[in-house]
Amino acid sequence: MQLVLTGRQDSDQEELDELTRRLRDRLLELDVDDVQLRRAGDLPEGAKPVDAIAVGALAVTMAPIALRSVVSLVQTWIENRPLRTVSIALGDNSLELEAVSSADQQRLIEAFLAAHEASTAGGGSDDGDDPDEDPDDGPEDPGPAGSSAGTGQGG
Repeated sequence: MQLVLTGRQDSDQEELDELTRRLRDRLLELDVDDVQLRRAGDLPEGAKPVDAIAVGALAVTMAPIALRSVVSLVQTWIENRPLRTVSIALGDNSLELEAVSSADQQRLIEAFLAAHEASTAGGGSDDGDDPDEDPDDGPEDPGPAGSSAGTGQGG
């Protein structure tokens, strides 16, 4: 599973990085195998490993049974953070949660979960990329409450 956080227009990369690391810490409290910061791409010769980290991107390795708890945590977590969206991609399914209240949010989340559960009915697990890990943590920054969701195809 891939998670990508998008900050508000007034957010900077440092704030987004801090929020990403906080979400990583919260996800690691769940029954997941691993949560790592995603790499932005191939590391050029001479570059520091931190240069290749994609700010706001996480790779979650977990058993399919943990999907609902991960999506629920992200849904709740975004409510009090200065984020515009958190995109969740799992195979061909994607879901975008926004920090804006919406009555349709739960239906969209259930459709996303149902689509993934149908595709994994035969078993197996979904793994994230194998990115480098950086466990630094920063203070939590509360923001406005609420969230909504949208679905689309992605990968």
